[in-house]
Amino acid sequence: MAERSLVFPAAEYRRRCEALQAGMAAAGMDALLLTAPADVFYATGFLTRFWESPARPWFIAVPAAGDPVAVIPEIGRDLMSRCWVQDIRCWPAPDPRDDGVGLLAETLGDMVPAGGRIGTPMGLETHLRMPLGDYAAVAERLAPRAFVDATAVVQRVREVKSEAEVEKIRAACALAGRAFDRVPGIVARDPRLSSVFRGFQAALLEEGADWVSYTAGGAGQGGYGDVISPAMDTPLEAGDILMLDTGAVRDGYFCDYDRNFAIGPPADPVRRAHDALFAATDDALAQLRPGMIAADAHRILSRGLSQRGAAPLGGRLGHGLGVTLTEWPSFTPLDMTELREGMVLTLEPGAEVSPGKILVHEENIVLRASGPELLSPRAPADLPVIR
Repeated sequence: MAERSLVFPAAEYRRRCEALQAGMAAAGMDALLLTAPADVFYATGFLTRFWESPARPWFIAVPAAGDPVAVIPEIGRDLMSRCWVQDIRCWPAPDPRDDGVGLLAETLGDMVPAGGRIGTPMGLETHLRMPLGDYAAVAERLAPRAFVDATAVVQRVREVKSEAEVEKIRAACALAGRAFDRVPGIVARDPRLSSVFRGFQAALLEEGADWVSYTAGGAGQGGYGDVISPAMDTPLEAGDILMLDTGAVRDGYFCDYDRNFAIGPPADPVRRAHDALFAATDDALAQLRPGMIAADAHRILSRGLSQRGAAPLGGRLGHGLGVTLTEWPSFTPLDMTELREGMVLTLEPGAEVSPGKILVHEENIVLRASGPELLSPRAPADLPVIR
């Protein structure tokens, strides 16, 4: 009889935990404590929007060998019991006297010998989703056991996707592509930018997204000023460039790519910037290979823009993608992370069109042995025009 599981077969989660345990062994760790939503989901399949409530902490303890243990509020027992995890320990949270501290300390104490090491992610792009005071109390109870940084252990496993994960991301990309195809009609119904944002989110849900955690973009004459501002009620006008960017979610996995649209015929500087962005992306699609580093991707994209007369934006020009909207690595000159086969990445070159005006282009890929494979439907070579 197959083990119970959500999202993927139990074998997928068992493979992940065994990979984490191999990394723990290499780093001399006796257990791994996971508290962040993405890490808990990654290890167990526990998929819920209840993370929006900050009232309750959730813990997954991964031993050096064997299956993980869930130490969670009672309200999550039923859902966790439908995942592959069998050892589920609960308390009636929230409890202001002891909100899981005692139960977690007992669990880790039984799992880790005195003087042992408990890993938990502490580095960039991680966070501890429990009160800092409670973390200190757990550490005090477990002494002389020590908490150590397990960022690399978790990152090296999560950054390479299984084919099952790739297919989830591909499905998220496909539904977003169908929603992007509907943008001209959305603009025609109501050209106010705020209405376009709402209509685009509705289209994403109608096309199959489970939820839309992230919708951003911008609009302005000859380009936009940034890509993170909330939408205003200002109507789109001829000469504007509209950009929409989405992190739609399907079965817990994100897509993350944008599309640009010209409202009426684009000015020559905009067209040239768009052409340079498209060509620089083609450079990366042709040249990226496993064994390169993240800084190489930044170099290829930045050089591709410069060679075509465009001014590359500062900051990163792409990143990892998966169970969070953005994951490591970051395509910057300083990121030495090795690019490995099976990584899902974004290519996100940006160019300055004129002072204070930019264009950003983004695609999602999986890195194969022979190079990138597109997961997002490729943007058109010519900037789409909405008349």
